[in-house]
Amino acid sequence: MFWREKVTLGDYLPLFLLCFFSLFIFTRSDDVEVLMKLKESLKESNVIEFDSWRFGGSPCNFSGVFCNSDQFVTRIELREKGLIGKLEFESICQLQSLEKLDFGINSLGGIITDDLKNCTKLRFLDISSNNFNGAVPDLSSLRELENLLLDTNGFTGQFPWKSLESLMNLTELTLGDNPFDISSFPMEILKLKNLSHLYLTNCSLKGRIPTGIGNLTEMANLELSANHLTGEIPEDIVKLTKLWQLQLYDNDLYGKFPVGFRNLTQLVYLDTSNNSLEGDLSELKSLERLKSLQLFENHFSGSIPHEFGDFKNLVGLSLYKNKLTGTLPQSIGSWSDFDFIEVSENLLTGPIPPNMCKNGKMTEILMVNNQFTGGIPESYSTCWSLTRLRVSNNSLAGNVPAGIWGLPNLDFLDLAMNQFEGPMTSDIGDARALTQLRVQNNRFSGNLPMEISKASSLVSVDLSFNQFSGIIPVDIAELKKLNSLYLHENMFSGTIPSPLGECTSLNIINLAKNSLSGKIPDTLGLLSGLNSLNLSTNQLSGQIPSSLSYLKLSLLDLSNNMLTGAVPESLSNQASNGSFIGNPGLCSQSNRHFRLCSNKSSHIRILISCFLTGTILLLISFAGFIFIKKKHNEQVKSFKSDSWQIKSFTRLSFCEKEILNLIKQENLIGKGGSGNVYRVVLGSGVELAVKHIWNTLTSEGNRSSTAMLMKRSGNLSEFEAEVATLSSIRHVNVVKLYCSVTSEDSSLLVYEYLPNGSLWDRLHISCGDDKLDWETRYEIAVGAAKGLEYLHHGCDRPVIHHDVKSSNILLDEFFKPRIADFGLAKIVQSNSSNPSTHLITGTHGYIAPEYAYTCKVNEKSDVYSFGVVLMELVTGKKPIEAEFGENKDIVNWVCRSMARGENIVELVDSSIPEQFKEYAVKVLRIGVICTARLPALRPSMRTVVQMLLDAEPCRLINIICQDDCSKKEVMVSDKKLKNIV
Repeated sequence: MFWREKVTLGDYLPLFLLCFFSLFIFTRSDDVEVLMKLKESLKESNVIEFDSWRFGGSPCNFSGVFCNSDQFVTRIELREKGLIGKLEFESICQLQSLEKLDFGINSLGGIITDDLKNCTKLRFLDISSNNFNGAVPDLSSLRELENLLLDTNGFTGQFPWKSLESLMNLTELTLGDNPFDISSFPMEILKLKNLSHLYLTNCSLKGRIPTGIGNLTEMANLELSANHLTGEIPEDIVKLTKLWQLQLYDNDLYGKFPVGFRNLTQLVYLDTSNNSLEGDLSELKSLERLKSLQLFENHFSGSIPHEFGDFKNLVGLSLYKNKLTGTLPQSIGSWSDFDFIEVSENLLTGPIPPNMCKNGKMTEILMVNNQFTGGIPESYSTCWSLTRLRVSNNSLAGNVPAGIWGLPNLDFLDLAMNQFEGPMTSDIGDARALTQLRVQNNRFSGNLPMEISKASSLVSVDLSFNQFSGIIPVDIAELKKLNSLYLHENMFSGTIPSPLGECTSLNIINLAKNSLSGKIPDTLGLLSGLNSLNLSTNQLSGQIPSSLSYLKLSLLDLSNNMLTGAVPESLSNQASNGSFIGNPGLCSQSNRHFRLCSNKSSHIRILISCFLTGTILLLISFAGFIFIKKKHNEQVKSFKSDSWQIKSFTRLSFCEKEILNLIKQENLIGKGGSGNVYRVVLGSGVELAVKHIWNTLTSEGNRSSTAMLMKRSGNLSEFEAEVATLSSIRHVNVVKLYCSVTSEDSSLLVYEYLPNGSLWDRLHISCGDDKLDWETRYEIAVGAAKGLEYLHHGCDRPVIHHDVKSSNILLDEFFKPRIADFGLAKIVQSNSSNPSTHLITGTHGYIAPEYAYTCKVNEKSDVYSFGVVLMELVTGKKPIEAEFGENKDIVNWVCRSMARGENIVELVDSSIPEQFKEYAVKVLRIGVICTARLPALRPSMRTVVQMLLDAEPCRLINIICQDDCSKKEVMVSDKKLKNIV
């Protein structure tokens, strides 16, 4: 007989719990497996967080990973960790509870696959500031999404705007700094009623800002800058009363601020600069919370509201290049840690506000080209933080407060074209950071203080059109960085200091229209870089030094003096341009523009001349013998002594003695900014390049660059630390440093030898068959970009090159490029809060525009310079050409041509075949992106590399067509190429 025992729930509870926990354990181990796959895909990253990611552990204990109460992974936060690799969304979206994915500010790449649609519980997705590219897939399945941050990548094509209609919970949308193809403002955005942050800066946005933007009443941060937006600011924008930031700069907007704009009282940051806006600023007078107001380069008129002086949070004000009139509010900057004011190129009058540096934080006063009156307030003489003071072309008068001359951090002092008077005080000796001194066209008087020689950073000095008198201090020759010296139209007397010939950096000297006397120093002929020499209208006497014949001068003016004797034959060709008029004592035996030198007593003169010549030659020979003997002894001591130490950075097949024996004059192949370069062929046949660098300031001219580098570093040990860091670089596109060989007073750096010279030589000097074809140019562009990418992103600490240019890109026997010449390179210190550096660096035509205003450079400055190189590669032009126009460079020339709607293909080098010109244009566009005026709009070098790779014609054709391409398929690939840039 069968019977049934009564069963209770408690009898099944153990089995139920067993099943439940088995499911839980399975699910958690599933999460671990996903995370370990993620770690494997990012294995190139050197991230300390990954040390805790191990099999067998709980994912909730993984660094950067967070779980809910049920122990399921809900958040992965690895922002700004230096991650490298590709995200596998197929795997990541298997985390069924994932709500937040934050990988912003890393170096991740690849494309976003359709697998992202499986992350249906995502509320927060941030992959901004990476190297993703390709198209963004449909996002409509991510209905829970609240924050979508995709900005600052390389996304192309059309964004899936339609999918936004499913993302009604979005509060933050950032798509800017991507080369999207957007024909007009996407109206789908206007349906996102919860949106509080919209970032569409620099994403090729066209058309007008639509009416209806005012319906996004939750908007707090609206950024639409650096696009192609036109029309007026819509009237209903005044409904966005929660706005604290509005950025509309670099567009084509016109019209006035709409009536009611004053209601946006929460605004802290307002930037509408570089548009065509007009009208007065009355609608801004109630915005008392403003911290930064940027309205420069527009057509605003009328007066500056006096209420601006009561803005207690204001720290930055830029109004330059407008039509503003009236006075500046005298209390402006009195309340806060005021930083800078830029009101140049307006019609402003009245005095300079006295209290802008009240809290000691002011860095820049820029008031050029106005009608300001009065003097410079005494309060600024103790503004130690000031770096730039520019008030030229106003109606300012009176004495300059003594302390102004010696402000310790002042880099640029510009008082030109005013009515200042009185002396330049000895305080100028304390201006150790001063690089540019411009006080021309004033009424300054008195002696030029000898202390000016202590302002050791001076590069440009212009004291012209004043009433300075007395002698030119001999110690001015201590200004070793001095490039231009303008002292003309003063009352200087005495002789020209002979030591001026020691200022080896001098490019321009103008001492015209003074009362200088005596002879022209022979030492001026030692200034090998001198381009312009004007000594006219003085009282100079004696003969013209023959040493001037060695200079390559574009201007020589010795007119209206009391010079006598024969004009050196090599200079007589300058007679026709008036270089020597007003010197009746000059003569020539061969040039009809001069009187014929008298034949009277010619035999005696010939005998005397022969005697003197013979004596001089004998003395020169004797001196040369002594010099050579001395140099030989020095070299024997220096290159043969046991004091040399070799430090190798790779396995060597040679010793220092073999190198030292080959440092000879006949092996000299160049003189760089930091030393002589020799080509050395070892007994084994190996070719090396050896740079000889002197370590002391007392050595010859070619030693100064290294001394400057050491001075910048602080001492020799820091210099060696930088060399050690550079020596650790191992990249196929960076020139290889084998070893250093050092002694007490000099160092040898031994590099690989690159037989095909520099890119500059191949582009601008070679001709015919030696000209580079497009395929080679493209490979050079990609290789050089990869080298810079490694310097910026692949080293433990970023290395800023500071002098990227085509002459510093060397080519091996296969025309593979190497980044070279690290004489100005700077390693960004890990403990530095500001990654930029203050250095006078770079080469004209390659220098980023921000340097002119801030004298600061960072990685984005290298990106700008590389953009110039790309333009060189495509156009075949030099960075500076006469055809570009006065004060214009290749960047300006290319951008103007594009802005005028000219056929861009016509900018391409005519030697490039037609079938490659379309692809050359794509590289040219990348160059334009790299040379954006604002550093923040320039891509990283990682992004540049990816953009260049995507612009390779063969690569895309092969991806799409494989090995068998039909004409139709090639057309498809070309169409995709058009979406890349």
